[in-house]
Parts: sequence; structure tokens; C-alpha cells
Amino acid sequence: MPHPAPSPRTRARRLHDKAAYDRAVIDAILDAMPVAHLGHIVDGFPVVTPTLQWREGDRVYWHGSSASRMQKRATGTEVCLTVTLLDGMVLARSGLEHSVNYRSVMVFGQAEVVEGAEAKATHLRRMMEQMFPGRWDALRPITAQELKATRILSLPLTEASAKISAGPPADPPEDRAWPVWAGVLPIRLTVGAPDPAPDLAPGLPVPDHAKGYRIG
Repeated sequence: MPHPAPSPRTRARRLHDKAAYDRAVIDAILDAMPVAHLGHIVDGFPVVTPTLQWREGDRVYWHGSSASRMQKRATGTEVCLTVTLLDGMVLARSGLEHSVNYRSVMVFGQAEVVEGAEAKATHLRRMMEQMFPGRWDALRPITAQELKATRILSLPLTEASAKISAGPPADPPEDRAWPVWAGVLPIRLTVGAPDPAPDLAPGLPVPDHAKGYRIG
């Protein structure tokens, strides 16, 4: 049985067959794409900003500068966080039937700030270890001033939904004989070979977490 929408604002109003409210589906999309877009109101205007996100259990986190206007205004207010993976361009036999294959997640809620240097350091470590396992302990230790200058916000995943579109063009029967190519152009994010910093000390090997990093 399909999972119900967790709240009225997460329920898909259109294309209901593409909606998913199963947390396993939502978690998999969040974990596959580290870049999110955060929407909120700043001085009466809508603002959407890109940011790195990571999930810890039932919450999604992001961080930025403590001096950032966006970070300050998002704290304690209603926000919308979205993540999208583009999987393909769908070419149909008519212009309006063209579409994209994608996986996306939308999360609503009130942004909550992480308080205290120890808690912030813990969450930053988890972010790093999720993306690059084993890297945190090799890094120059984070300083008290860096922690003070960093603000971490989070959202509970209680109001989250996914939308997924996959498959070939959905041309109506009367269009299928039209003599134009139709199909899907698959799109995959790929990670290239590690490119060392120009001032890297000689003899330092590329770590496994850099060689094996993947998105999607």
C-alpha cells in the first residue's frame, strides 16, 4: 500500500503517480545529491540559495557563515528545501509532450539552529565522513573561531515528499506514427580523475575517498 502524504502541503496536486512519500525513497534521493536549494522569504522577497546538505537520520542539515543574511533570516522561520537529480531528457513526438526524467525531494518546516561548539563540530564531522569517509581525522583540526563563524541549520523530515519521473515518452496513440525520432537522452553525473592542488606537497597519495567519490 502506498504511503500517504505526511501533510497537506506535501501532497502532490498534479501528477500523483509520480509522488512518493516513503522515507526510504526520500532518504535515498537526499543521500545521492549533496546540493540542495533553500527557499525562504528575506525582507519580503522570495530568495532561493544553493547549499550543501547532508542527512542524519530524521533530519537534513546545511551550514554557512554566521554572518550570512540568509542563514540569519532562515533561522526559526518556515523554509522549503529541495534536492533534484536529473536523469534524462525525454524527447517526444510533439513539443508539449517533451519532459525530463528526474528524482526530487521537497522538505517543508521551520529551520532550527544547532547550538554550541561541540554540537556544531559533531555535525560537521558527520557531514565530512558521509561524503569522504576517513578524511576528518586527517585534516587540520577545526578552530574555535571557525566554529563560532559557522551556523548550522536543520529541518526534520516530518514534512517531506519525493517526486520521480522515469521511462520513455508518453505520446498519445495518435502521435506514435509521426515520423520523428523519439526516446530518452540519459544523463549521468560523473566524477573525473582527482586533480591535485598546485601547491600540494610531493609524495602525497590520492586517498580512497577521493578516488571513489560518486554522486547519484
